[in-house]
Parts: sequence; structure tokens; C-alpha cells
Amino acid sequence: MTPTARYEIRVKGPLDEALATRLPPHFSTEFSPAETVLHGEGVDQSALHGVLDQLEQLGIELIEIRRLPDDDQLE
Repeated sequence: MTPTARYEIRVKGPLDEALATRLPPHFSTEFSPAETVLHGEGVDQSALHGVLDQLEQLGIELIEIRRLPDDDQLE
């Protein structure tokens, strides 16, 4: 079984709404004029790389990607 994690991906500028709907279902988005933040819950490495590849193919500038602590590590 492949372990999953929580990720936050920041990209430059607003992400097109049509593209946001094509992301895997475990990704949610926050839009602003300066950047878009993608939040992935329960993401495995394959899904993470798939999203990063999709962003690269579209020429979207990646600002930051980070793994977030698991919920059980916050307590």
C-alpha cells in the first residue's frame, strides 16, 4: 500500500477554473489574483507527480510545494 500525505502547492497567478476542475478530486483550490493554492488530502506520490506534470505542461509557474503535517501530528 502506498502511503498518502497532505500537500500544499502554490502557483503564480489565478488558475483557470476549467483547469481546476480537471485536477484529481482530492485537490481543492483557493484563488487570488497573485497566486492559487492547491490543497491535496490523502495524496500519494503518483497523484502528486501527476498534478505537477499537468501544471508543467501548461506552463504554470510553481512557487512552492510542501508536505503538511499529518492531523495526528498536530495534537
